[in-house]
Amino acid sequence: MSLFKKIADMATGGIGQLAFDVAKTYFPPSMSDADKENARLAFSNMELQRQQETNKATLEAEQQLTQRVKELEGSAADLLKLPVLGRLVLFLRGCQRPVWGFFTLYLDFQWFSTWKLNEQQQTALIVINFLVLGFLFGERAVKNVMPLVIKMFEAKKR
Repeated sequence: MSLFKKIADMATGGIGQLAFDVAKTYFPPSMSDADKENARLAFSNMELQRQQETNKATLEAEQQLTQRVKELEGSAADLLKLPVLGRLVLFLRGCQRPVWGFFTLYLDFQWFSTWKLNEQQQTALIVINFLVLGFLFGERAVKNVMPLVIKMFEAKKR
């Protein structure tokens, strides 16, 4: 979920139900259950409308941010205007993830097969692994692997 969406949800979440709960205390005793239900539906519709407006504003804000980044940093089409250098930069940009991934795999292979590393070097290699893992596969992958690493460190301390 994007930052914009989280902020918008915090600002508008449950406002229809809250308004209905407040208004319910002031309903006249003679008000029928059908009228109360109609009032609840009206407040729910108000909340849905507010949520739609918030979603629209969130989408517009994200599009504006994307456009601003594109204007400031340029796009791949801009790089193609440079005959040789542009294509080289696109190639290197596309190769970055596989190169970092395979380089880290090589380091891990050496670490587990032949290298005898001290604790500081091992810690540095673990940090490198998490940076590359986070870069290649995202935050979720790091969160999924973190409990295993914590257990590994706890077992090592014993």
